[in-house]
Amino acid sequence: MEFRPCIDIHNGRVKQIVGGSLRDSDNGAVENFVAQRGADYYAGLYRDAGIRGGHVILLNARDSMEYAGTKEQALLALRAYPGGLQVGGGITPQTAAEFLEAGASHVIVTSYVFRNGQIDYDNLERMREAVGSKRLVLDLSSRKTEEGYRVATDRWQKLTRERVDEALLERLSTYCDEFLVHAVDVEGKAQGIERELVALLGAWGKKPITYAGGVHSYEDLELLKKLGKNRLNVTIGSALDLFGGKLSWKKVSDMCKKDENNC
Repeated sequence: MEFRPCIDIHNGRVKQIVGGSLRDSDNGAVENFVAQRGADYYAGLYRDAGIRGGHVILLNARDSMEYAGTKEQALLALRAYPGGLQVGGGITPQTAAEFLEAGASHVIVTSYVFRNGQIDYDNLERMREAVGSKRLVLDLSSRKTEEGYRVATDRWQKLTRERVDEALLERLSTYCDEFLVHAVDVEGKAQGIERELVALLGAWGKKPITYAGGVHSYEDLELLKKLGKNRLNVTIGSALDLFGGKLSWKKVSDMCKKDENNC
């Protein structure tokens, strides 16, 4: 398991928000934490600690009045840590190049490849052609329904018909280098991981998957390791001391180093 840090940006500020609370109408969200420092500060911390593979997420829609400030912060973070961070949030084949040139190792995509409630394979192919599968991460952020977990898009506001299961991971695995999966129902709440989803993702194990959502204790890390068969990487947001929480980001990083405790 690797610790994959996050830098979530909303209205031009680094924040931690409650999953699913974003609103396009007024750029609102339920906030857990609003940073006083810029995104480049956090990128510098991760760079100096040698932690790679974290993600910068732009939480404003591209047509939002607040998007420009959010994008500026994202570019600052990428330039502060060239090759060390991934970036997502409204990425298209036309916009991907700017973020990659700024230093992103990968682009993360959800909404562009999920249209009208299902996978748009034409758009998926366009994305792969634009950046290459080795620089593409597919975000399969998930909500639980009566039929199982389904992909949620557009800042988690829209539910698709696509079920998150091993068959979906197999179908999409040839298009990307990694998967990112936010457990939307527990994201930002620091009340425990989505156990069923973790077990489902860990059972597959053919490509790197980063799980995000609900981690609030060191015991959660051990449980994530066990249920995920030590195959999943982990992102922690609101529970970290960097973002007002109680978990030491340095201890989390140390616990998850493969060459030490193999968390």
